[in-house]
Amino acid sequence: MMSRSRLLSCLWCGREIVDSESGRRRRYCRQSCRQRAYEHRSSLKGTGIPEDAVVLTAQEAADLADRWFAARCAAEDVATAVGEGASPDELAGLSATLVQLAREAERLR
Repeated sequence: MMSRSRLLSCLWCGREIVDSESGRRRRYCRQSCRQRAYEHRSSLKGTGIPEDAVVLTAQEAADLADRWFAARCAAEDVATAVGEGASPDELAGLSATLVQLAREAERLR
């Protein structure tokens, strides 16, 4: 029987994780992400903030907003190109850029 893999996202940084169907499901892409998540959970104990809350620094929040802005601009570029009758090759390039920026925007950190 052929093993299938599934795409998951790291619970800490959001990077893609390729996981096989056998064994326990991976939650983090690397040991360092697992360690940061543990430190984060430990730092929230006794604060009243839910353990599964995502707390970002001001810089991390600004970086996230920048990534989403870049993705929105790329989506607007695709819409403009469609409206102007762009070639399939041009649309393919713009779409690939949009997908890449959207993947980057999914990361919280």
